[in-house]
Amino acid sequence: MRGIHFKRRIEKKFIADKLGVSTRQLRKYETGEAYVPMEKAYILARLLGVKVDDLYILEEEER
Repeated sequence: MRGIHFKRRIEKKFIADKLGVSTRQLRKYETGEAYVPMEKAYILARLLGVKVDDLYILEEEER
């Protein structure tokens, strides 16, 4: 998931607020330390303009 929001020019704080998580937790999602829970993945995908699948595909490609 890393870098997707930068391409869309969306602030981390805005995304974290919409997901109801801290920016620290958002960072864990970005780095792969934690997976985005499915209920939050739908919100995140909508914010970023991608499919839910894309969040996980991009994450796997980075490893």
